[in-house]
Amino acid sequence: MYICGVKKINLYQPFEIIYQELTEYSVEEHQHSFFELVSIVSGTGIQCINNNVFKYHAGHLFLITPSDYHSFDIHESTQFMFIRFNDIYIKSNMLDTKEIKQLEFILNNANHQPGCILRNKSDKGLVKPLIEAIIREHINRDLYDAELIRQIVNTLIIIVARNIAKLLPDTINTSTETKALDILQYIQNYIYESDKIKSEVIAKHFDISESYLGRYFKKHTNETMQQYIINYKLKLIESRLLHSNMRIGEIALELGFSDESHMNKIFKKQHAVSPSEYRKKHKIVR
Repeated sequence: MYICGVKKINLYQPFEIIYQELTEYSVEEHQHSFFELVSIVSGTGIQCINNNVFKYHAGHLFLITPSDYHSFDIHESTQFMFIRFNDIYIKSNMLDTKEIKQLEFILNNANHQPGCILRNKSDKGLVKPLIEAIIREHINRDLYDAELIRQIVNTLIIIVARNIAKLLPDTINTSTETKALDILQYIQNYIYESDKIKSEVIAKHFDISESYLGRYFKKHTNETMQQYIINYKLKLIESRLLHSNMRIGEIALELGFSDESHMNKIFKKQHAVSPSEYRKKHKIVR
């Protein structure tokens, strides 16, 4: 099992592109203070993200968010294109205020997920020529290359957001209020800290009454806050079972369940099988 560390890397400009071929990924396991799109142009190896591993090859596109920690283990010499951008870039180059808030929420909701971010098959064919165009402009440094790259990257970010959005609850859409998105983001950020996602703590954080918080959350997500937290944890459990070698007890401890039996009961209610049975049935050896 690959264990990731916590070194923090910062970005000192709103936007940056790095295109390089590596035989060894010399940067130790780390986190970012920015978003990073990683395109695998050629080569093979292993992506390590949040203690999960995923075998990569040419054509894969990864989104690393500020909440993720990751590294790469290169098996075959790999051409990477790293597109790094932060909130300043999003706000200065893209959409209006409401749409920016929505986009930030969608991008952050990619947290903890291993593997290629492109789940929509038709988008894979769309992304490849965009990546090739960015590389071409980055290398040739022709007239207006920076402006062209910026426009292509904007398109790429929107495509990535679309692929993430398809996995979000149907009730989270462009009409969802900013405060509701803030509450959802808060839960995402503290999903591993059970004390911080109690309703009374969240109500105090957002300076609203606990009873109003429950009604407000249900109105904007069509499920109770407790249901949302459990459903989100179930998704994380599925991810751990399929993409890591963590023991069932370790997963239960990480996600704040009282014990392994408690997690098993909730998981089995949703899937009709135990976590160990689910792993045995669905895990793919790549």
